[in-house]
Amino acid sequence: MATGFWAKAASALALPVAPLYGAFLSYFIYHPPRRPYHKKPADVGLSTTDVTVPLDGVRRGLHVWLCPGDPDRVVVLGHGLGLSKSASLAQARMLNEAGYTVAMFDHRNHGKSGADRACWGMSDRHTDDVEAVVRHLRGTAEHASARIAVYGFSISTFPSFYMLRRDGESPVDAMVFDSGPALELRSLFANFVASGGLPVPGPMRKGLSRKALEKVASTAAVAMLRVQWPPAAKGAYERTPMLFLTGESDTMIPAAGVRALAERYPLAEVHTLPDTEHLQGVKTHPELYAETVLGFLERTMKK
Repeated sequence: MATGFWAKAASALALPVAPLYGAFLSYFIYHPPRRPYHKKPADVGLSTTDVTVPLDGVRRGLHVWLCPGDPDRVVVLGHGLGLSKSASLAQARMLNEAGYTVAMFDHRNHGKSGADRACWGMSDRHTDDVEAVVRHLRGTAEHASARIAVYGFSISTFPSFYMLRRDGESPVDAMVFDSGPALELRSLFANFVASGGLPVPGPMRKGLSRKALEKVASTAAVAMLRVQWPPAAKGAYERTPMLFLTGESDTMIPAAGVRALAERYPLAEVHTLPDTEHLQGVKTHPELYAETVLGFLERTMKK
């Protein structure tokens, strides 16, 4: 009982600064500390070339691992926020073994890509990242006429999906999404704060301070996107095949929210993986995961 009393007291005392810290966390979500690569392509048997893709406003551009395969079938892989392209190596190996050329990139402020200190218009900025890699590939003689798919993960599924609003600018032939996107935005960021993946001081982890922190952080993070969500089901959203992979046990971006978004678009397929948490499908059901992704791409990437 004493412990509970002091925890409540500490939370109450921290209440005046909790909103300010929530605002800091909203910035932190898009500008996390960089993590070293936990694995490199050679660790999973992939041969790659390092490529730098120029990007307006980002001095060092985007860093890409390019894994050669069929030049006419290319898949562009992103990663979740706070991670790097090394988090997608299992999917890259799966695709490359199936014959695809794979381009794995770090979003701005992640991995070896350049820094961008801006805190406004984050949706367009991260969408620019995806589009820049696709445009770079289409600008090469080798991949100029290739069929290209974009493969997004977690929160980065949102800018990958949003890219279709730019109908015709850098067209893609298919979209694959792992653990997102979903219909609602604010609840996503509230779940992200609640997941324990962000640095929250002890007094703000419970009680009134926690509620104030989560409200400000999630509201500010959505505002920083400056996004019109969900996109209307027209143009490229009517023509582009989409595969949504979602985990039955995902508490970060729950399956119900993914299905609610996907059902708005005529060529969307949703596959719910049983007993699977956020981004864990490739581990919990490796055969089903590979069969679903490769089967979808085989149908949609044919010339």
